[in-house]
Amino acid sequence: MPFTRLELCVFSLVEGELQVLLARRAGEPYQGRWALPGGVLRIDLDADLDAAAQRVARERLGTGLPSASLQTAVGGKDRDPRAPWALSVVYRSAVLAGQVPVTPGKRVSELRWTPAPQAAADRRLAFDHARIVAQALESLRAEVSELRFAPGLLEEPFTLGELQAASEAVLGRALDKSSFRRKIDVAAVVEPVEGAMRTGAFRPAQLFRLA
Repeated sequence: MPFTRLELCVFSLVEGELQVLLARRAGEPYQGRWALPGGVLRIDLDADLDAAAQRVARERLGTGLPSASLQTAVGGKDRDPRAPWALSVVYRSAVLAGQVPVTPGKRVSELRWTPAPQAAADRRLAFDHARIVAQALESLRAEVSELRFAPGLLEEPFTLGELQAASEAVLGRALDKSSFRRKIDVAAVVEPVEGAMRTGAFRPAQLFRLA
């Protein structure tokens, strides 16, 4: 069995910007470098890969990850100096940053939210984690382009304006309001919350949830 790790790619909208959670490594290899939170698969502890991902999340972040899903697997030589051949199983999750408190855990000296495009291009990240972030970001953007919204990306209920703003933050570009709402209506990916409105300085807006 190759040296096998679980890597956690956790996205969140922080102050209107798509960010990814990075961990500063407390030990070798790459001590002091930023990386995705992760840990080694433990066949004596982990019933399956999903259980392994949640264990690693609790150990590294101090919390489980709701709606974590398998993103990809990356393997090859020269990926990790501890082994001649290393496999990483990558899990992706979207969370509400303010509602999922994270605390540096085992082998982590610090955690921080970093703009996702910046992390995807940062070759100073340990291992090949910049490439992993880039791939996860591309997958998330493809899903949002297809009007498939990850649970946890946006607090429910929401207005269509808030959904558009979240989509723009993920995609990194502006969307035409009329076109976006027409596509949302045709795709039937949201449903109104009966009797729920967002009030404020402007006209009250209907609230929705994911269908």
